[in-house]
Amino acid sequence: MAKALIIGCGAVASVAIHKCVQNYEVFDEICIASRTKSKCDALKAKLDGKTSTKISTAQLDANNIEETVAIINNFKPDVVVNLALPYQDLKIMEACLRTKVNYLDTANYESEEIPQFSYKEQWEFNDRFKAANITALLGSGFDPGVTGVFCAYAYKHHFDTIETIDILDCNAGDHGYPFATNFNPEINIREVTAPGMYYEDGKWVETESMAIKRVYNFPEVGNKDMYLIHHEEMESIVKNIPGLKRIRFFMTFGESYLRHLRCLENVGMTSIEPIKFQGHDIIPLQFLQAVLPDPASLGARTKGKTNIGCIFHGTKDGKPKDYYLYNVCDHESCYREVGSQAVAYTTGVPAMIGAMMLVTGKWNLKGVHNIEEFDPDPFMDALNKFGLPWQESFNPDVVE
Repeated sequence: MAKALIIGCGAVASVAIHKCVQNYEVFDEICIASRTKSKCDALKAKLDGKTSTKISTAQLDANNIEETVAIINNFKPDVVVNLALPYQDLKIMEACLRTKVNYLDTANYESEEIPQFSYKEQWEFNDRFKAANITALLGSGFDPGVTGVFCAYAYKHHFDTIETIDILDCNAGDHGYPFATNFNPEINIREVTAPGMYYEDGKWVETESMAIKRVYNFPEVGNKDMYLIHHEEMESIVKNIPGLKRIRFFMTFGESYLRHLRCLENVGMTSIEPIKFQGHDIIPLQFLQAVLPDPASLGARTKGKTNIGCIFHGTKDGKPKDYYLYNVCDHESCYREVGSQAVAYTTGVPAMIGAMMLVTGKWNLKGVHNIEEFDPDPFMDALNKFGLPWQESFNPDVVE
């Protein structure tokens, strides 16, 4: 039996918390900590009486290391699950080091001041986490997260050498709004407006944002436009899958989303540079976030499916091989189960599974590690058990 401190109470955290209390045989006690304690209390009230897991709540400013240390020392968790903003990763990791508690997140550290998508600062904690005899599991969402597990599984079971990987993220859900984001608007818009990037023949190649487009026929979804973007798991997968010659990441976007995004970019609303407004400094992107729909409110109105997976090309026993490993998730089914749309569901479920791997000792590498560095098999089994069953194809359409 284990205790988990879950930092954050947004849409992804809500899913992870629902899954922890479903998995009461592992998580007998959880503490939900967030800047807005009333949100934690409301979720606790919703779950009280429906689980044997003991739930407590706490107010926490995760930017304050001392506050986080105090809550950890008081609650004494076996793992800290960071589902706050990526801006806070380093500070929460520091608090875990000071208290010698395992750490988990779902997205790499980002700086509020400059566009940045890199594991560099988190990897620099490695020696200190090893010395403290604890583990930091980075990127235990879906992408990053399950996509890394898929890579480790494909390499372990289906290939002698993987030469190319294409990660495809398709959200065919329809929420009915002209423009909204399916997770934190500030993080989402920073991600998709950044320059595109992919790895090929030993070097990183940068492109203009959304400059490379492909159309792909996704199983159970159909043909969708997808665009090459930079995504953080490519950085670690290149490091951890030997012999890789190329890796790319594609994400689907509808024309309405792109049209609105281009307009907002053109008028400066996606900028993270402070401007003066009525005597105050404001960041346009943060103001935009305040007027957009809350992603946590989208679940009740979103219909359709997601399809996220990896297409591999390489060799097995001297012969070329293609292999496609993916998950299809239904928005309405997710909402019926946990009150969330599928984008939050596909991130929250792997967060719980990663925490389970750590507290049960199935994953026990000390130091700072990305998810594809661990044995994929128990995680793959848990995906089938906890709501994200995977499918595979041995004759997939490949991306040009």
